[in-house]
Amino acid sequence: MIRPSLLLAALLSAAALPAAETPTFSNVSYGPHERNVLDLWQAKADKPTPLIVFIHGGGFRNGSKDQFAKNSVLRTALSKGVSCAAINYRFLYHAPVQDILRDCARAVQYLRHRAPEWNLDKTRVGAMGGSAGAGTSLWLATRDDLADPNATDPILRESSRVKCAVLTSTQATYDVTRWESFLGPATPSFGREIELPLFYHLPGMDALKSDKGRAVLKECDMLGWISKDDAPIYMDSKQDVPKPTNRGEWLHCTTHARTVKKTLQDAGVEAIVLQDQTSSQPAPPAADWILGKLLNP
Repeated sequence: MIRPSLLLAALLSAAALPAAETPTFSNVSYGPHERNVLDLWQAKADKPTPLIVFIHGGGFRNGSKDQFAKNSVLRTALSKGVSCAAINYRFLYHAPVQDILRDCARAVQYLRHRAPEWNLDKTRVGAMGGSAGAGTSLWLATRDDLADPNATDPILRESSRVKCAVLTSTQATYDVTRWESFLGPATPSFGREIELPLFYHLPGMDALKSDKGRAVLKECDMLGWISKDDAPIYMDSKQDVPKPTNRGEWLHCTTHARTVKKTLQDAGVEAIVLQDQTSSQPAPPAADWILGKLLNP
């Protein structure tokens, strides 16, 4: 028998959880794989609305778009007249990271393709995510536009670029061979000789030095893609340590964000790392920042 006090506590806990927002459209297919699906929440507006694209984290091995339904940014955005989408993508056991990044680019292109039908302003698209979703958002913000005006697939004629991005616990680049240059030696829990080639579905470390391997690393190198015409970036990285001492810090520490910030600022692009802000120069909350960029371009 359940004690009344425990039942009351459970009810109060459930009541404290934010309610999920029901998407206007659910599990819309944007590509051929079963995980190439997205949800869209349409903001009520008479004219085309800006759009935030949420990309979930999970190390490219797990995670789901479903977690965005209870995100406070979603509710705030909808109340301000900004539509939102959340996407799924293939995992590493389906495809290498370089193809997963292209999944996410195609999702952005697909949303632009459907923009007239869904009342979206394709010129005001932002991205946000955590961990793998943060790194992917950074890649979308820095990668040269994948739009191909001559593509037979009309989706691929659309721009893959985003206007701004919010990154939580981002990685600086998915050319992981560069990490030691700004993080120091890899932590013992990171299986460099095994994990690195598998990340790209290459047979071994020597393959990374081949022409194919170098091309893959270049494609995945957000730091290498940074240029003066890139989108402004807002970063929040809570693992603020002098140097990483464990796997979590190796993957997410603030040095990643600061490396991105320096490279962007050297190119003349706005970049904020929340942990570097001071009381005399505070940063707005992430939701306010991205909504400001999209609503007041």
